[in-house]
Amino acid sequence: MKFVRALLIATALTSCAFPGAGYVKVIANRSLTTDTISSAELKSIFLEETRSLDNGSHAEPVLEKGGTVHEAFLRQYIGKSAHDLQAFYLALVFTGRGSLPKQFGSDAEVLGYVAKTEGAIGYVSSETIASGVKTLTVVGAENGLQRRLLVRAEPEYPETLRRLGIGGMVRLRVTISSRGKVENVELLGGNPILAESATAAVKQWVYSSSHVKTVVEVTIPFDPRL
Repeated sequence: MKFVRALLIATALTSCAFPGAGYVKVIANRSLTTDTISSAELKSIFLEETRSLDNGSHAEPVLEKGGTVHEAFLRQYIGKSAHDLQAFYLALVFTGRGSLPKQFGSDAEVLGYVAKTEGAIGYVSSETIASGVKTLTVVGAENGLQRRLLVRAEPEYPETLRRLGIGGMVRLRVTISSRGKVENVELLGGNPILAESATAAVKQWVYSSSHVKTVVEVTIPFDPRL
């Protein structure tokens, strides 16, 4: 067991030295009263289909102008290419149904604007220090049915990894029973040791009841500098 754990830590160190491209974290102004957002809600905000969260609070999308982080965010959450999204925004402006959202050239600029702007929601690289903002957990339902999270347990950050400055994103596929209990958790990606902690926490989550089971994807950030 000690050998296996040592091997996992070695893997974690390698992952830290060569961080996977395309990992992003969703950030928000601290005025938002939630720590989670559904993938459908996130997409709706960035496509300007709504200007508020499900709880009624104002939301403003903030984008990067281009680059790998921008492309990864669009691929994972919006389902449009950078070119198609820009054309979509221009069509909104032309028809008077929307406006061009704020766009910045770097993680630092996005971070600065989100930190000072009430309701702002943006994204940065998972390696960026997200000071002055909150990092949102994104929950996405695979079968189209959104389940409200009622009870949330926070994952315990493994002290060894925190001390070594190792963080990242853990992606999980979660099966929820009709009564709202978490029945199964499957790892989709991320550091295996962080995944242990994330899985243990998610198994304690409780969702709203429904007439069917639901499968959702959950992204949980670990930032050793927070």
